[in-house]
Amino acid sequence: MEVSVIGSSQAKLGASELASREVGFCNLKNNLKVLNGRVSFGRNNIRWEKAGISFTLRALQTEPVREEKKPSGIGTRSKTVDGVRLFVGLPLDAVSYDCKSINHARAIAAGLKALKLLGVEGVELPIWWGIVEKDAMGQYDWSGYLAIAEMVQKVGLKLHVSLCFHGSKKPNIPLPKWVSQIGESQPSIFFTDKSGQHYKECLSLAVDNLPVLDGKTPVQVYQSFCESFKSSFSPFMGSTIMSISMGLGPDGELRYPSHPQLPSNGKTQGAGEFQCYDQNMLSFLKQHAEASGNPLWGLGGPHDAPTYDQPPYNGFFNDGASWESTYGDFFLSWYSNQLIAHGDCLLSLASSTFGDSGVTIYGKLPLMHSWYGTRSHPSELTAGFYNTANRDGYEPVAQMFARNSCKIILPGMDLSDANQPEENHSSPELLLAQVMAACKKYEVKVSGQNSSESGVPGGFEQIKKNLSGDNVLDLFTYHRMGASFFSPEHFPLFTEFVRSLKQPELHSDDLPAKEEEGAESAMDMSHESSVSMQAA
Repeated sequence: MEVSVIGSSQAKLGASELASREVGFCNLKNNLKVLNGRVSFGRNNIRWEKAGISFTLRALQTEPVREEKKPSGIGTRSKTVDGVRLFVGLPLDAVSYDCKSINHARAIAAGLKALKLLGVEGVELPIWWGIVEKDAMGQYDWSGYLAIAEMVQKVGLKLHVSLCFHGSKKPNIPLPKWVSQIGESQPSIFFTDKSGQHYKECLSLAVDNLPVLDGKTPVQVYQSFCESFKSSFSPFMGSTIMSISMGLGPDGELRYPSHPQLPSNGKTQGAGEFQCYDQNMLSFLKQHAEASGNPLWGLGGPHDAPTYDQPPYNGFFNDGASWESTYGDFFLSWYSNQLIAHGDCLLSLASSTFGDSGVTIYGKLPLMHSWYGTRSHPSELTAGFYNTANRDGYEPVAQMFARNSCKIILPGMDLSDANQPEENHSSPELLLAQVMAACKKYEVKVSGQNSSESGVPGGFEQIKKNLSGDNVLDLFTYHRMGASFFSPEHFPLFTEFVRSLKQPELHSDDLPAKEEEGAESAMDMSHESSVSMQAA
């Protein structure tokens, strides 16, 4: 059986080679159908089942996709509404922990073809410090990531690389072993909260320029990592690799880990906690307080701030409370300035390292939208953004990005106010509008992302709303490729979303035949990728 592909792209599903695989959580065997030479899913009767179910899939044979000189059809257009480029994130664990192989290689290969056929411009690849420089300082292994770059190049897609100087629990990717070993004897290299708990998924920004890593500073180690990356990927820089995100903190975002473990039970999210209690942060705070003539203010963070899960109705964040006092302004200004200085340092490093490589540098901000409807904005304050009813905390951040000629990544483009719980006064739409206004004022371009991999009510419509109008977006990355992304419940919705961006004035029944053919071929490839992902 052959899958028809527009242009000169070719993809074949082998007719003879069959393999039985174990399924993680979904039985797809009885839901694959063939009609007029095309694969389809029986979407109405799909059953979700426990692990241990096996199914049969056909082997995929791929050939490089060549780009036409005169692009036509859905498979070759790369611009969306108002010129916003569309990317899709690759799996977080795309490369094995030893960096020797590609996880889900077959599924990723099929997925890349499907995205190319839809007209997606490129993919985002997370590259983990804890994988590349795992065993010893200065010993780098890029092999798995180089293999993915070659795969993306052959398909004809672009690549946005995220340099991840943090760890992740899902999937389990820790910091480099040698860094974690140092942390066992020197826990002050990690962020610390009021109760003394250490956040071990990234280093405290207070050690940026301290020789805590076997005589080197973290900034020196990050710079060596970036230089090795630049050298190793030089054949791809400025051609396949068009942009790079510099990891700035937890989850790659410029913030403090004020919510290290977000609640999964749907309970109201608290204000979070200030992360200023490692010995180096306390030392800096003490120096700042003494210099300001108020040494007693340098003994720690606000004494009446709530714990992670407590709502901010009493104490520091309450209306008329300490956050609005002279002390509050002293502490919040210092806390925020420490974060901005950290971002300034790392973005400057990235700009100087990659400035001659023909790539664009990005940094990611969080969207701490809980409690935005209150005057004190506590979730933003604990995360490091001094943004309140009395003060715009994002203009200094936008100025810092502009100073380094870097662009900003903003998540939450799929979130709407209507779908937020009323009890925590959340407003992702108003917060996003405020950050975008600051970026526009300082001429900083923005790249958007969605926040929920599983999808939220009205998510696609909200994304389209944010991609149109008087915004400053230049790129949108949809997160992220995987079994759920290519599932028969989700991928057709994503396909229609892409179609609506490229042909907003056409109904699906009015699409030209070539675009229908390209979309159906992409669907075929997505089915193969979904099966392989769930078998992995």
